[in-house]
Amino acid sequence: MVQLDRAVFLRPIAHRGLHDAKAGRTENSRAAFEAAIAKGYGIECDLRPALGGVPVVFHDETLDRVTSGIGLVAQQTAESLREAMYPEGSCVITFDGLLHLVRGRVPLLVEIKSEWEPPNAKFLAEIARLSMAYQGPLALMSFDPAVLIGLRALAPGIPRGVVSGLYESENGDTWWADKLDRERAFRLAHLLENGPVHPSFIAYDVKALPAPITRFVREVLGLPLFTWTVRTETDFARAKQWADAPIFEGIEPHPI
Repeated sequence: MVQLDRAVFLRPIAHRGLHDAKAGRTENSRAAFEAAIAKGYGIECDLRPALGGVPVVFHDETLDRVTSGIGLVAQQTAESLREAMYPEGSCVITFDGLLHLVRGRVPLLVEIKSEWEPPNAKFLAEIARLSMAYQGPLALMSFDPAVLIGLRALAPGIPRGVVSGLYESENGDTWWADKLDRERAFRLAHLLENGPVHPSFIAYDVKALPAPITRFVREVLGLPLFTWTVRTETDFARAKQWADAPIFEGIEPHPI
């Protein structure tokens, strides 16, 4: 198992960068990442495949919510994404562009988005290639074990982690209810599919802490535990007691 460098990674991590729409810093934008770097926070970001499997830094399946563009990210070329502008005037960046921007100055926690379909082979291969060439602290993570199993083969030296939580919404629905049945959701929530992944760390929903599985991860397995998304003082207090580092947004963090 690849070890995560605790001294480097266990610090407050800015969720999708240090974003603040009112200040002109959209989530996952260049401005949000530069603001996080300026304060010495780690960066969490999202990757999705554009056309041809090119990894781009974006959360949603579609461009509509946060950019001037419309339609599925997966149907856009890297060139057309340069025309999908954030309100502050910058465009969606590629994973390669992000790595050139950060240049090892702060640690990167990179979440690979999944729609619970077989992983895009070209997408994973390019993530692996860029990650292995990068000269800086970087770790890859995903909710989907299949993504991480693929990356274990493609980039065995890069730390990888499982993102998880209770997989249950406040109304009782299962997360991704149209794609995951309750049995699968239970397995994922209790990290029962982690074996083939060989994770270096876990990132778990702060609202679910403390949980028996997260205490087992930290106290028995000795794995670092990140917790997401920390948005309130109460969340920070829970993170301080039950996790090793917060993935935060919308509030200035406190050291833990």
